[in-house]
Amino acid sequence: RQPLTPCVAGERLCSTEEATAGSGTYTRHGFIFSSLAGCLERRNEDSELPVVSVVRDSESQLLPNVGAVVTCKVCSINSRFAKVHILYVGSTPLKSTFRGTIRREDIRATEKDKVEVYKSFRPSDIVLAKVISLGDAQSNYLLSTAENELGVVVARSEAGVQMVPISWCEMQCPRTHTKEFRKVARVQPRFLQT
Repeated sequence: RQPLTPCVAGERLCSTEEATAGSGTYTRHGFIFSSLAGCLERRNEDSELPVVSVVRDSESQLLPNVGAVVTCKVCSINSRFAKVHILYVGSTPLKSTFRGTIRREDIRATEKDKVEVYKSFRPSDIVLAKVISLGDAQSNYLLSTAENELGVVVARSEAGVQMVPISWCEMQCPRTHTKEFRKVARVQPRFLQT
């Protein structure tokens, strides 16, 4: 087996006369192209031509894409948006964090004009959100929590205790019984990290 060469999606690998297209590739105009980012693999099977395939490097960085549900931690809030660090895509931990923004109008599906960021999130809250766009020049991902399943999943009270959700907009500290406003996620069992 030859050492693997990294390649990017859309890269021209070789002509169809030199090899047969395997998984992770496609052919166009007599050439084989990579359909994903990964490592080029050439295997000589029983046929005359080697089979060229592209395998995803399991170590390669997973990127949040539009529509993905991500787990993020709130870093800072102001009256217009919450800044977050994206930690997981689905249930896969990221090697490096990405920055995201949840704008006020993307927090809730209804009564958007009445939403207040500080009543929805606080710094260090853990939030489930959906990627709605890949953002702008600051490379921030735009995120939304406008579905019932999305929002705050873990929050600590001022006493430092993990709070318990008591409604879709409030969490309570089990120690002091103080209530705090949050955009609470109705977490579906598949998102609970065991």
